[in-house]
Amino acid sequence: MNGYGSLNEKTFRQFSELIYNEAGIHLAEHKQALVSARLGKRMRKLRINDFEDYYRYVQEDESRAELSQLLDAISTNVTFFYREPDHFEVLESVVKKWHSEGQRKFRVWCAAASTGEEPYTIALTLAEALDDLRDVKILGTDISTTVLETARKGEYSSKKLQKISKKLASRYFTPMGGKGDDRIFRVRDEIKNMITFSWLNLSTPPFPMRGPLDVIFCRNVMIYFDNAVRQRLLDEMHRLLKPGGYLMVGHAESLSGLLGGFRSVRPSVYIKQ
Repeated sequence: MNGYGSLNEKTFRQFSELIYNEAGIHLAEHKQALVSARLGKRMRKLRINDFEDYYRYVQEDESRAELSQLLDAISTNVTFFYREPDHFEVLESVVKKWHSEGQRKFRVWCAAASTGEEPYTIALTLAEALDDLRDVKILGTDISTTVLETARKGEYSSKKLQKISKKLASRYFTPMGGKGDDRIFRVRDEIKNMITFSWLNLSTPPFPMRGPLDVIFCRNVMIYFDNAVRQRLLDEMHRLLKPGGYLMVGHAESLSGLLGGFRSVRPSVYIKQ
């Protein structure tokens, strides 16, 4: 670690317990090297040489600002526009159906917004599916303050927009400058204004939202939780969804035995019963 101390088992367990208690993220023993590498980057910025010293630094910071930085460092934020695209096909289909039945108010929650690509994809899908967006609102939440800042800016390189058709890119993004893969595009206000980004810890329900919600996207985040945290979160999402509302989870997430009150309609897509 370039002169930095190593992360021993005792200190790893201390960090693991802290991260679990604060964010519900379960770190198995084989994650020790990953945690060492990610915390090491933060420690270098702070000029702290020892993991035990950094642990004490986090614990003694009454503002909890460094705890936020710690959770940012540990969180994995892999995302891109139209990831797992069949979910957006389901969203488009069900929203059109509800609209044809007279519904005009739509509420969608993206539980793990990361840098914004997922909630903006939801917004693009709704903008294309509906002819009136006046009562369409999307909530995008995340535990990382850093990624939320990126999401609120709504600025992405042309490389990030590769999954978006040229038609949609020209309709909903404004070029801001740059060249090639470094060319920057900003999400237009008609899409931005549909979304509110807020900090939220998914491991500590109940949440302040009132509901009822039409659709919840909670994808590729429960893989970091144990079953106790998953169950609390699923129960809370069940509470917030309207009867017949949809829950989308990641294709790689196994939730067998935890989905009482939900009916599976296709892989990784559930309806509240």
